[in-house]
Amino acid sequence: MLLREDIKSNFLNLFTKAIENEPLENDNKLNVFVLKVANNRLDYGALTEELQNALIFYALSRRTVDELIEHRRYGNMASYAKEKLRKADQNKGELGELLLYCLLESHLNAPKLLSKLELKTSPNDYVKGADGVHLLKLDEKSFQVVFGESKTRSGLETGIREAFASISTMLDNNVGGKMLFEKHLIGNNLLKENVSEDELCFLKKILIPSENDEDLAVDISFGVFLGFNLPITDDERKVSNSQFRSNIIDKVKKAVFDEIDMINSYLKEKDYVGYQFYFYVMPFDELDKIRTEIIKNLVS
Repeated sequence: MLLREDIKSNFLNLFTKAIENEPLENDNKLNVFVLKVANNRLDYGALTEELQNALIFYALSRRTVDELIEHRRYGNMASYAKEKLRKADQNKGELGELLLYCLLESHLNAPKLLSKLELKTSPNDYVKGADGVHLLKLDEKSFQVVFGESKTRSGLETGIREAFASISTMLDNNVGGKMLFEKHLIGNNLLKENVSEDELCFLKKILIPSENDEDLAVDISFGVFLGFNLPITDDERKVSNSQFRSNIIDKVKKAVFDEIDMINSYLKEKDYVGYQFYFYVMPFDELDKIRTEIIKNLVS
């Protein structure tokens, strides 16, 4: 692979795969990951610890990370990454963006090309466009540029609707519009990658249309993260540990399968046909509270 994946497959050990690679319309895929359970509670502590490390690679370019490591400036890596996050009480989206990055690298094996957070020069910057851009290698001559879209909303239905609305906006002005702008951002930031001259030349052939070889096939696809609220009552926790684990997976599956028809109805629309979609869904109990607590821990 031209670019290294900084988030390895062991990140997935944090989760139970409730649904993996569920077929959707037009050969698209759905994955549902549920945090592992300890004492009838989702283990947010283990997730937060892993995200503290992942944030460095998400928020900084590989070249910056490698230079800081070379000069043994380990503390600077963490502080530079934390400085890019919004404060917890103003931050509704960056947890989902970070989780999507981790899942696209660890599960889809699509390394990051660019992240929205990477482009920020201050925490309050607002960067339009995709939440992140990744590169998926299908074979030696076939690649997908994966544009990330993350929505963490109380209701899964709302998240689905808003995710497709955002993707529709990106596709609406495809000729000379937002998608071209995203590609220019990628091209302009390629020099931030710590790759050889030969690798850089090949990346340009994949990512810059005017550099593209006629025998290379490059398509656009979308990675979509949907975080949603799944309340767990006190009575639901008053069962054995093994029963709770079984019950929570069943509850999550039902919540997701209740919305499958909605996702498929979007995927059948002509505007989305021909694009590959990779969906990642994750439940949170007390979404607003947990999201705030995790961000507080990441920036502290």
